[in-house]
Amino acid sequence: MTKRNTELSLEQREELLRTLKARFEKNMNRHGGIEWTEVQAKLEATPEKLWPLNEMEVTGGEPDVVVHDKETDEFIFYDCSAESPKGRRSVCYDREALESRKKHKPENNALEMATALGIELLTEEQYRELQKLGNFDTKTSSWVKTPANIRKLGGAIFCDRRYDTVFVYHNGAESYYAARGFRGLLRV
Repeated sequence: MTKRNTELSLEQREELLRTLKARFEKNMNRHGGIEWTEVQAKLEATPEKLWPLNEMEVTGGEPDVVVHDKETDEFIFYDCSAESPKGRRSVCYDREALESRKKHKPENNALEMATALGIELLTEEQYRELQKLGNFDTKTSSWVKTPANIRKLGGAIFCDRRYDTVFVYHNGAESYYAARGFRGLLRV
């Protein structure tokens, strides 16, 4: 297996930083008390985090800083696209679910795709925190990290926002829909 290039060119890095800064400044309600200069300094000190952020961007996630974890001194980026990221839809939950399908298999699954992008799926709690910052997934839905006891029984959970309320649902982990994807996070 060949190792994939996970480094961005200087031009790609500069464009990504411009995009992230513009989104940061446009959505100040998402990151009260966080200064862009601190975020940029952290990104420049950990350039290996730029590739996953770029992958979040390329797949339609519109990553933005939503939390500064003071204990770990990490800035946490969430996918903040209005709907579930377009480049990450029509996926079942995990490899086991994908392999269990006999017909009409999706091309990918959420857990392996997140790993390949270098990000983590949001938990239900993180998804609910994101929803406090705006109205997300009003036409789509997003897989979230499923507790082991639910997954062991063949299920997986997903969330969306309808009727001004955040809902958590269950489905067979092997299911997939054109309007269901997943949201992720990256710690920097």
